[in-house]
Amino acid sequence: MRIGPHQLKNNLVVAPMAGVTDRPFRQLCKRLGAGMAVSEMVTSNSLLYGSAKTRRRANHEGEAEPVSVQIAGADPGMMAEAARRNVDRGAQIIDINMGCPAKKVCNVMAGSALLQDEPLVARILEAVVGAVPGVPVTLKIRTGWDKSSRNALAILKIAEASGVQALAVHGRTRACGYSGEAEYDTIRTLKAAAAIPVIANGDITSPAKAKHVLDHTGADAVMIGRAAQGRPWIFREIAHFLETGETLPAPEVGEIHGLLLGHLDELYRFYGEETGVRMARKHIAWYTRGLADSAGFRHAMNRLETTREQIEAVNAFFRRTAERSCRLLYAEGPAAERIAA
Repeated sequence: MRIGPHQLKNNLVVAPMAGVTDRPFRQLCKRLGAGMAVSEMVTSNSLLYGSAKTRRRANHEGEAEPVSVQIAGADPGMMAEAARRNVDRGAQIIDINMGCPAKKVCNVMAGSALLQDEPLVARILEAVVGAVPGVPVTLKIRTGWDKSSRNALAILKIAEASGVQALAVHGRTRACGYSGEAEYDTIRTLKAAAAIPVIANGDITSPAKAKHVLDHTGADAVMIGRAAQGRPWIFREIAHFLETGETLPAPEVGEIHGLLLGHLDELYRFYGEETGVRMARKHIAWYTRGLADSAGFRHAMNRLETTREQIEAVNAFFRRTAERSCRLLYAEGPAAERIAA
């Protein structure tokens, strides 16, 4: 898929997720097969430009291209300035957030709340596109504010007229949050009417599901969010399945351990000791979910306060997990069942 001058290596995109898609996570997902990763949203409020959080979110040092930065806000002038500012700091694609369902975002008429005001949508899109000539602008939306006001098709036409170069659609309304089934039929209707690339998002949790969504909607790409948390290798799994029709074996415990250690090292470098420890907790929980005894491990992990303690605990957990796996290989019949219990 191409976005402006950028030819992506494939049609797999990491969804922007606040507090998740920081630079370490984006780099890891790209290394494991994603064609593009969109940053967590950056505020357009100039009063917050100097905050540590905003500075970190604008840090793209060493990141594989293309660098896509999502901006959020409701004022056309401020959004235009935010686009220029982020391009000056390395953004190669500007993505506009009109899909976030969070109350604190919608309460200031940003995110998916903007879908209720189509004239304002047009003003924002035109202002941002005009502010960064030569830099492609993309848009992330939901199918509407609620089930009685699905207006994604109208937003698509506004986006195309404004010069937006790709549209990502989470197949739910804002009112739906993350409940219910994603509206793949709606995305198919949008793709059929679109003159720009359409990226399908929502409930894509496996290689087979990714192929189903691409086939059903005709979308140009799929965007994966929550399914990549603690499972960044999902992108190589999907890429391999789309190319060959074959399912890759699940990663072995040793590989998961190595990927987690590398991810933690990048988090600690990026955030520093105190914030790094806090940010690492959720990633450790995601990587270890589904493994034996992980619930007790996660509970204990949340009480650790230093990077050294976290690393020691992670190594001990995976050492126990590896030993348990070896015992299972040699156990037979009822013995294996007792060990697995």
